[in-house]
Amino acid sequence: MGWFGRLAIGVAAVACMTAEADARITHLEITKTEPAFSGQSFGDAGAYEHLTGRVTGELDPAAPANSGIQDINLAPRNARGMVEYVTNIEFLKPADMARGNRILFFEVNNRGNKLAPGSFNAGVTGGVADRNALSSAGDGWLMRQGYTMVWFGWEMDVRPGMSRIGMPPIVAHDHDGSAVTGIVRSEIITRVPATSVPISLSQQIQNYPIDSYDSYPTASADNSAPFADGFLPTLTVRAREQDLRELIPNAAWSFGTCDQGGALTPDEKHLCYREGFKPGHLYELIYRAKDPTVGGLGFAAARDLGAFLRNSDKDDSGSANPVYRSDNLAIIEGSSQSGRMVRSLLALGFNRDETGRRVFDGAFPHIGGGLMPLNIRFGQPVRAWGEQTDHLYPAYDFPFTYARQTDPLTQRTGGLFDRCDATDTCPKLFHVATALEMWEGRQSLGLTDPLGRTDVADPPNVRTYIMASTQHSPASLPLAVRPPFGNCQQQPNPNPQIWTMRALLAAFTGWVRDGAEPPPSAKPSIAAGTLVPPDRVGLPEIPANFMAKWSGPRSRLSESTTRWMFSISARFTAPKIRAA
Repeated sequence: MGWFGRLAIGVAAVACMTAEADARITHLEITKTEPAFSGQSFGDAGAYEHLTGRVTGELDPAAPANSGIQDINLAPRNARGMVEYVTNIEFLKPADMARGNRILFFEVNNRGNKLAPGSFNAGVTGGVADRNALSSAGDGWLMRQGYTMVWFGWEMDVRPGMSRIGMPPIVAHDHDGSAVTGIVRSEIITRVPATSVPISLSQQIQNYPIDSYDSYPTASADNSAPFADGFLPTLTVRAREQDLRELIPNAAWSFGTCDQGGALTPDEKHLCYREGFKPGHLYELIYRAKDPTVGGLGFAAARDLGAFLRNSDKDDSGSANPVYRSDNLAIIEGSSQSGRMVRSLLALGFNRDETGRRVFDGAFPHIGGGLMPLNIRFGQPVRAWGEQTDHLYPAYDFPFTYARQTDPLTQRTGGLFDRCDATDTCPKLFHVATALEMWEGRQSLGLTDPLGRTDVADPPNVRTYIMASTQHSPASLPLAVRPPFGNCQQQPNPNPQIWTMRALLAAFTGWVRDGAEPPPSAKPSIAAGTLVPPDRVGLPEIPANFMAKWSGPRSRLSESTTRWMFSISARFTAPKIRAA
């Protein structure tokens, strides 16, 4: 049984529960309200406001809907015996809610960053920090349509900065108050030469300032002294993912920060290696970490906030819900990492609120075909499979499809909609992806049986749209005409998604709000001969690209690696290492 299957067992009780679960938002505080985009007006929707604040929620750790949250029994309790959390929120709403389109658009931020404005509004300007601060409306398409935008913190390793939105961490402790520890694997890669790096410096966060994302601290800063059970941390290096790991002697590195010739400053969340971390090389630290966060509370926060904003006009203290309309509907959207979060939220049963109601009427996972390893001890949600990086982190595990089927490799039967089907809380869903997900993101597993032999039909409430000849996100113009091409070996693809995304969101809104039948799924299939094995694909000659030597992506079934990397089980299968 894979990591997702094991951790989902605890939430399976949702399907048969009869009592209400105590999980809700208790307090909403708006700390700032200001005109959005300098008071600009957007057609029939009028002017918009930008609100920032925080919400407090609490949940009963013993309730069936919450008991499947990893380490919920080890989270701090408030005076009522409840697990309490606080998370940050932002709204972009019509100043007059009556002029909106009745849709609360919850965007699951990507590693703390807002992507939806740039995905649907043409001409949004500025860097990451400017876009997170909502400094540019572009052509304002989302606002002209009347959407009320909602952002909330759900990821506990997101640190403040660049106007990111995160969820303050809640750390699990043993019942006696001592630290929870476990063996953790961290793959580290840097773009520039460095003698000190954060433990969690992964490929996906290379473009952000150092320490934008938190790391799990080591349980001991002394890497030369074995633990009582004999465990000693190791650091290895290899040039490419398939290469044999070279062991770096423990005497050559330390937990801490250092300059080339300066003194070592001990630090539980950084590594010092005076010989220097080489750009592009894969460094793998296997160490005993402490203080895991209760990451699954991010799913609970999405559920509870969605239910509150959709259905309640005020909180327990009487503070008004600023986006409340009695006829509101709610949709949840996320791109890439956030799309995997949306799929996992549904699969784990978090689209059902404390009274048994459906939380999100619609779901729109975009370029995120896998699952999110958030609800596991020492989870590392910033990571995602790349061509050379993070291959041993869980992201693609059965079930792959919304429809129920049996995996002949693991003998498991299930579908992503099993839990919401059992409680009649499944949303209408648009699954939207690009050619990159087919090549690198294992998207084909969502279209066929696990062996890739037969097509699998979407359930009636699902449509799948594969945007052919597009990449994960379009490249900016003008394109380089010769190497280097950034992170890629080939010239990237500038083909835009935005016009297709607008058309799809408009159709999706019509389906969710008005019951208008959406376009049929547009996806490749085995039956039509448009979904074929890699060796049957022929690529034309393209200027500035050379594709004579290439190979398709390959998936690996490696249950032992998913066990040891997060210390879920005592079984440990160490990678092969060659002494330096």
